[in-house]
Amino acid sequence: MSKAENIDVMEQTRISLQAELDSQKTSAERNRLGQFATPSALAEDILDCAITLLPTDQEVRFLDPAIGTGAFYSALRKALPKNRIGECVGFEIDPHYGEPAARLWEQSGLTIRLEDFTRAEASPTFNLIICNPPYVRHHHLQNGDKDRLQQCTQRASGMQLSGLAGLYCHFLGLSNAWMMPGGIAGWLIPSEFMDVNYGQAIKRFLLEQVTLLRIHRFDPNDVQFADALVSSAIVWFRKAPPPNDHVVTFTFGGTLRDPHLSRTISSRTLAKAAKWTRFPVGDVLEHLATSTLSDFFRIKRGLATGDNSYFILPEAEITARQLPIEAFKPIFPSPRYVPDDEVKARSDGSPDIERRLFLLDTNLTEREITEKFPPLLAYLEEGKERNLHERYLCRHRAPWYAQEQRPAPPIMCTYIGRSDTKRGRPFRFILNHSRATVANTYLAMYPIGRLASALESDPTLLRKVWKALNALTPDQLLREGRVYGGGLHKLEPRELANVDATSIDEMLPHVEKRPSVKQLSFKESVADFSHDQ
Repeated sequence: MSKAENIDVMEQTRISLQAELDSQKTSAERNRLGQFATPSALAEDILDCAITLLPTDQEVRFLDPAIGTGAFYSALRKALPKNRIGECVGFEIDPHYGEPAARLWEQSGLTIRLEDFTRAEASPTFNLIICNPPYVRHHHLQNGDKDRLQQCTQRASGMQLSGLAGLYCHFLGLSNAWMMPGGIAGWLIPSEFMDVNYGQAIKRFLLEQVTLLRIHRFDPNDVQFADALVSSAIVWFRKAPPPNDHVVTFTFGGTLRDPHLSRTISSRTLAKAAKWTRFPVGDVLEHLATSTLSDFFRIKRGLATGDNSYFILPEAEITARQLPIEAFKPIFPSPRYVPDDEVKARSDGSPDIERRLFLLDTNLTEREITEKFPPLLAYLEEGKERNLHERYLCRHRAPWYAQEQRPAPPIMCTYIGRSDTKRGRPFRFILNHSRATVANTYLAMYPIGRLASALESDPTLLRKVWKALNALTPDQLLREGRVYGGGLHKLEPRELANVDATSIDEMLPHVEKRPSVKQLSFKESVADFSHDQ
């Protein structure tokens, strides 16, 4: 059997092993541990790219900090002759994958260390690090682990990661201590770091501490991992100080070998750009709007109830349980149950829609409820039996069944959506004539400043503003938001606030305006980002 045939046989054996091991765990288990196996073709594409970044005569010393069953190592053996492959090490914390993988590769020259990479003592002897790190969200990390990881990552790379950073961010930072000077790293990671607030530390590291070579972002509609709705990117850098006037290659879509789009962006431009996912598609220079929506609206996420299934009831159930309607306020259902972009009100102020829901929200004490509304008291007891009053949101409210105040918004924006809908628009702006509030599937928009003043003298202006909002192009909204795998787009309040509002500005009487967020310096803009991004 030839060497090529032997490598192919080993890879087929590895693929079968991966499938067998994955089948022995539930999707929920693998999601919680961030275990998403790299497809074989993608691993080979990444390793083919990697060797073009290394000197042709250099022996490769390979490290994979989260090796799994060894997809990248298998691709390395296929990409390079044996005499160019030196020491190869992989870490795997989960023996479910690590022990079978160690047996599979035991005669090949790969050492698999069955231990936690984040606790291992670093040895800066590797010139090629390729990794698909565990995608573990920050809320799955224990507080003690977070503190340890933050301290270790800062020592290894200088990055000061926030508590909102996922485990993959720490893997990237910690690996810096394992790299030889001039070594190459390729990281297959979620592209969200390019836009979110906690990603600022990573972007500074990539621009200031190493030489960022290339970022390839996959089309969000082409999900790389079948069991994870994550929009992925591959980040390449060299462990060396960046040269003056450095430029970075941004590619998008297709494969590493054959991307759909390619563009070089100067590091100076990247340092000023709040969002990197606009490259290479968007303008090279930041769009400086003279007015943004933050000039005209206070934008807040809809309220979080603590348990929608308990606090939000259909009208028929309220009647059947003989609950007092005065203890409830109307609330909009999910956007899929609101087909029209304008909602009229019924005579009682509730929205004139088919799916009518009401939110339990009263400041009456339990004693007052006992005297006035015994059925409501019985319903509250049901909630206590479910320990709702002990949940985080409820126990920080007084009384526990009262809701955060969120007045009915005159305009609301859908919070999440897809670009391939029948409407062709991922987000909708809905004109609300009712007194219904909104849950956190919407962003509530309340007029302020010049717009609020103008509406006092001309209430009909609100309809014109609403039409202008719905006339915004999808690109104007998408470039401020964030995207996930499968083409799922999301807008946070701060991101919607940054959308260009020139068309609204032109409708209003001119007065001296404050500088918009977009006109602040990069450092000021970053400092002003909300912590929940």
